Amino acid sequence: MTSPTASRTIVVGAAQLGPVQREDSRESVVARMITLLHEASSRGCQLVVYPELALTTFFPRWFVDDIGEADHWYETSMPGPSTQPLFDEAKKLGIGFSLGYAELTDPDARGTRHRYNTQILVDGHGSIVGRYHKVHIPGHAGHEPDRPFQHAERYYFEPGPEGFGVWRSFGGLIGMMTCNDRRWPESYREMGLQGVEMILCGYNTPIHYVPDPSQDILQGFHNSLVMQAGAYQNGTWVVGVAKGGVEEGVDSLGQSCIIAPSGQIVAQAYTTGDELVVASCDLDWCKRYKDTLFDFDKYRRPEVYTRITSQRGAVIAPENG
Repeated sequence: MTSPTASRTIVVGAAQLGPVQREDSRESVVARMITLLHEASSRGCQLVVYPELALTTFFPRWFVDDIGEADHWYETSMPGPSTQPLFDEAKKLGIGFSLGYAELTDPDARGTRHRYNTQILVDGHGSIVGRYHKVHIPGHAGHEPDRPFQHAERYYFEPGPEGFGVWRSFGGLIGMMTCNDRRWPESYREMGLQGVEMILCGYNTPIHYVPDPSQDILQGFHNSLVMQAGAYQNGTWVVGVAKGGVEEGVDSLGQSCIIAPSGQIVAQAYTTGDELVVASCDLDWCKRYKDTLFDFDKYRRPEVYTRITSQRGAVIAPENG
């Protein structure tokens, strides 16, 4: 157990990225990331969090009939030739980081290569200590040519099979989730039941929501609402990091933020471009909620929550009488 007198404060940088256009090379994006890393070092950060699919433009906005034509958007090794400089610079500075990217795996025992929306956690020595595959894949799996832009994530990625892990690193218990995962309370609770103290979340969120444009004006509100609620209800820090701005004609939400276990936003981005948001995060703050209002062992009633894991869609309650 950690001594009560020992500091359990992590200085975290949310490294928001502005748009990454289709013609932008990985090398140019990594150079931008390293610039933010240097700023993070000058501001005392121990951990830097980058967005979802940080290395490329958000390619699921286009559809191709042969998915093999999209292989160039995926990473087949991590680090690879383009990302090794980021690992090297972070190791030299002694800073850990979390990075979101598209992963194309080596063939498994059946010869199948898997496509995941992946996020990794790298420690201050440059070693990967955690890997997460996005669970809640939004959008559609087929070509929908009448849309102003595609959101074909369900075509380009398969859901992560492992669920939500929590890793002992940076002196605490760290979890990861990606974009749409933040909208589902189960994401936070799965990690909360493992004692998570900080959740790292990268996202790419278009402001225009094609299925229901009435939600467009609420994108920023909903973004903070779900992360603040998840933080408070599980007594954990949440670091939400965007790739924002107008990317390939699509206007995307920024508003990267760092949220305390109280649900309060303690730091937030003011732009939709490359911007570093920093906060000192005391992990012991989590205990104020984990040991009181949200003492799971004392107050949870899993025996009456069986629908959550036994049922997928809604089953409408029968009529009275």
